[in-house]
Amino acid sequence: MAETKPIRVLVIDDSAFNRQTISAILEGNPGIQVIGRAGDGEEGLKLAFQLSPDVITLDLEMPKMDGFSFLRLLMSKQPTPVIVISGYATRENVFKALELGALDFVAKPSRTISSELRSIKDELLQKVALVTKLRMVSLTDRAARTRQAGTMSGAHRIVSPDPPSAPPSRKEGLAPPRLVAIGASTGGPPAINQILATLDPSLLVGLVITQHMPAKFTKAFAERLDRTTPWRVREAESGDTVTVGSALIAPGSGSMILRKEGGQLKVEIQAPDPSDRFVPSVDKMLESAARAMGADALAIILTGMGGDGGKGVRAIKGAGGRVFAEAPETAVIFGMPQEAIATGMVDDVVPLGGMVDAIARFGKK
Repeated sequence: MAETKPIRVLVIDDSAFNRQTISAILEGNPGIQVIGRAGDGEEGLKLAFQLSPDVITLDLEMPKMDGFSFLRLLMSKQPTPVIVISGYATRENVFKALELGALDFVAKPSRTISSELRSIKDELLQKVALVTKLRMVSLTDRAARTRQAGTMSGAHRIVSPDPPSAPPSRKEGLAPPRLVAIGASTGGPPAINQILATLDPSLLVGLVITQHMPAKFTKAFAERLDRTTPWRVREAESGDTVTVGSALIAPGSGSMILRKEGGQLKVEIQAPDPSDRFVPSVDKMLESAARAMGADALAIILTGMGGDGGKGVRAIKGAGGRVFAEAPETAVIFGMPQEAIATGMVDDVVPLGGMVDAIARFGKK
């Protein structure tokens, strides 16, 4: 039996302490080999081209060449999986990096050099290991499509099933007759951004989204979507009402539960249970959507690692709703869509580029 080759990693960070600490974390795993270290983006780019690493860990704020310029050049010339290591104070930068093609991010405890950096060990090792499941073509194509869709500049291409019969502002705030519930994990933020940037907010649907993400980042993610797409987007809170033209993002601190109260669709944020494998939970969101909306619910499972969503799609289908899963040719990580498909409850397997049209058809049924 052939020996498995180690995952070759290039570490880029302007702090010598951070480079040493991150390297020590990675080299403590026998399946990972650190093949190079760089103190700025310019040096890092040269090493990336010379060494062709399997994955790169990247700080964003660096001298000579920052992480954004590094990503633009790397993804245009030699697409490589990149994991951003960033502090909580610069979380807005993380989403820009993901849109430029970074695979995922790990939040370090503080912006300054700190021994607490070792606390990211398990998450960093887990995300480096993801490269064995990665479709790199999907990742680079996703970055190119995201830029073309105009999410970086705030321009939008709206897809509508028919010319709207009323201005979007006159429909906003209505109780949605149909609900679209989206679940995603690794690779999800740019995919969600792309969908919302091109989906007509005057469709008679409400949107709820569960994206696996740390608690301190989900609000910033919602705020970015609110700025870069035509939808009104915010992080969900208990007591919120789902309305037409709006999208609610589950907070990283709990799971979004949906309930019908009179003619309204209300939200409750449920605190994590010790048995929860994922927080926020796609399964819990979809199971509650099935109870609340029945046949008027559409579940969409996008890119991501793990099995979150399998129970939920069964519940949606059991209530008469519909289920779409992202196709393997566009999913950065096919784990979550594959798990959904394996249930036998998926109505259609849709490439990311076709998802907006599929949602629009559901919205006018």
